[in-house]
Amino acid sequence: MINYQMISDIMEQKKISVTEISDKIWELAETRYKEFQSADALGSVLEAEGFHVERQAGGMETAVVGSYGSGKPVIAILGEFDALNGMSQEAGATEKKAITTDGNGHGCGHNLLGAGSLAAAIAVRHYMERSGLEGTVRYYGCPAEEGGGGKAYMVRAGLFGDVDIALTWHPWDENLAYNCRMLATCEVYFKFKGVSSHAAFSPHLGRSALDAVELMNVGANFLREHMIPEARLHYAITNAGGFAPNVVQAEAEVLYKIRAPKMHQVKELLDRVSDIARGAALMTGTSMESQFFSASADLIPNITLGSLLNNQFMQVGAETYTQDEIDFAKAIQATFSEGEKKVIQSRHAAPLADKVTPFSVETGFVPASTDVGDVSWIVPTGQIYAATCATGTMLHTWQMVAQGKSSIAHKGLLLAGKVMASSAIELLQNPELIKQAKAEHQERLGGERYVSLIPPERNPPSTKRVSVEV
Repeated sequence: MINYQMISDIMEQKKISVTEISDKIWELAETRYKEFQSADALGSVLEAEGFHVERQAGGMETAVVGSYGSGKPVIAILGEFDALNGMSQEAGATEKKAITTDGNGHGCGHNLLGAGSLAAAIAVRHYMERSGLEGTVRYYGCPAEEGGGGKAYMVRAGLFGDVDIALTWHPWDENLAYNCRMLATCEVYFKFKGVSSHAAFSPHLGRSALDAVELMNVGANFLREHMIPEARLHYAITNAGGFAPNVVQAEAEVLYKIRAPKMHQVKELLDRVSDIARGAALMTGTSMESQFFSASADLIPNITLGSLLNNQFMQVGAETYTQDEIDFAKAIQATFSEGEKKVIQSRHAAPLADKVTPFSVETGFVPASTDVGDVSWIVPTGQIYAATCATGTMLHTWQMVAQGKSSIAHKGLLLAGKVMASSAIELLQNPELIKQAKAEHQERLGGERYVSLIPPERNPPSTKRVSVEV
């Protein structure tokens, strides 16, 4: 039996420190592979709580792993803490108001994600000490989820080699145990080099790298008709060759993000996109070099763990909210587009999720990607959503950032922590559940082996540490 009162008491004792670390990470707003201060802060809290901490885990400068206990089973709790470019926003505001022009912000709530998982790991650690429960709980501070594929590099470094079960969560606008597949993805830069020349006096002597980028994008647009409907191609021109129209651009660069339901489908699409890039170079008389940046595997759900998490969610229950919190949520909703408002109306939902959504044993599909997928290929992985924002709030928006330090968000991260903590404790107490989850995991893989999309020679990006005052 789980002592829920003990979990609740521990969470209450740790509430202030956990919400403070969440707010600090929100303020730092460090992007992929630059989360130095966020990782340091998490590592310091783990050390203060009696965890053995490995910094720069797996050779990654901003990865941190904290372990407590010894022996089997090993339960991993995954946390993230990277922000997004261009998402700066004032906390608590009900209008778009950047703190810093073109600054960073936590538009996906990873400050909450990292802190909520930290709360869960701390609660399990103290529960183990007080109850004599044996095993190992391990917090994984995972960098660069946003397009960086940090967990894929952590998997490749063998950091999950002895893990039995992994648990995680994500901030959202509802409470539920997750049972969906997600898309595999990769990101690749295509860099073109040409010859500069005077665009009026001697254009015939120039070879435009920007022309090559544009032709590549046109080719990719035509490719969309001839790929599976579930696949996606996104691109961003990251270097247009300068700002002078009277100069033939000697260099230009485009970043492609490719998604598909399976890793082998992503690889096949990447080969076709690469052929288009080579064709664009041939048409323009330029040279092309591709540089692989990151990749994430498709997500393998686990109904055994999903059912466990749902049962614990039902036991813990959803949060309740004050009238001030409800009024703030309504003020945020008033800023949504008409299309977003119609979605809210169709859901017939309250301004804040005050119930747990029923668990579906039928596996769904979400057209998004996460590097949790790489972990889910290695060990059985369970995931939940917990409400941290007004109903209808879209991820990667200023509204999400604005709510990231609110009491609503704090309640959500603590709720997620309780659900994951009680689930981890149940797994530590019940080895049969772990066996069932592992058996289902093997059945879902069907004998297929995990092979990362990241080329063996590609290492995690190395970035320079900078000082940020908050």
